[in-house]
Amino acid sequence: MSNPKETSPAQADRPIPPQERRATLLAHLLALRKVVIISAAAVVIAFFLVFYLAIDQLMAWIINPIAARGIEIIYTAMSEALVTKFKVALIAAAIVASPVVVWQAWSFIKPGLYPKEQRSFRLIFFIALLLFLLGVTFCYFAVYTLAVDFFLIQGDGLATPMLSIDKYVGFLFGFIVPFGIAFQLPIFLYLTTRMGWTNPKMLASKRKYVILGIFVLAAILTPPDIVSQAALGVPLCLLYEVGILVSRLTKPRERE
Repeated sequence: MSNPKETSPAQADRPIPPQERRATLLAHLLALRKVVIISAAAVVIAFFLVFYLAIDQLMAWIINPIAARGIEIIYTAMSEALVTKFKVALIAAAIVASPVVVWQAWSFIKPGLYPKEQRSFRLIFFIALLLFLLGVTFCYFAVYTLAVDFFLIQGDGLATPMLSIDKYVGFLFGFIVPFGIAFQLPIFLYLTTRMGWTNPKMLASKRKYVILGIFVLAAILTPPDIVSQAALGVPLCLLYEVGILVSRLTKPRERE
């Protein structure tokens, strides 16, 4: 006997009534609203926990590269220190609450994926997260200190450094986040190859143009010094080569 829940080809091809389409759309909107509410609540709860329990330790860790060089951080407006703490706590809260946010997003899109696509998505997400953390860690410990020393040396004997806490924190995050994003290059090349937009031969033939573009991008994303630009450009070139290797191992998606 056939399963009554199975859908015949004729049923699958039948036109969907407007009432059913509206009901389906409403169900999706309600599910999306639930995802947004739970994710926002997780971020808010994490914000208060971080702000009241760990903000001083976070600020000390952020300021350490400057404080270790004997430079004092200042603030030039009454609310600047407090607002900066709010910004740092919000960023930290987003990181702390990210498992909840990701889980909610995954629960929303999972029903629309085949089992094989679900496994691929989980693997891609894990690698993308690992590459992002690798890029941020590499930047903070291997590049950021070099950039700080470079800028301080350039101003040595010319002026006394008086760094505003708000501008310093903005500089720090504006420096390390692009590294985390740029380290997603192999994932990007995998997806474009999977969709059939690129292939290994094309990627290899465009290598010299890509290298030029990488260093132009590095000049835009990093402070205007050769050390920072090379520190971002060289790893990106290596990641591009990794992306070409990944592309060779990737089979383009079959189109119906």
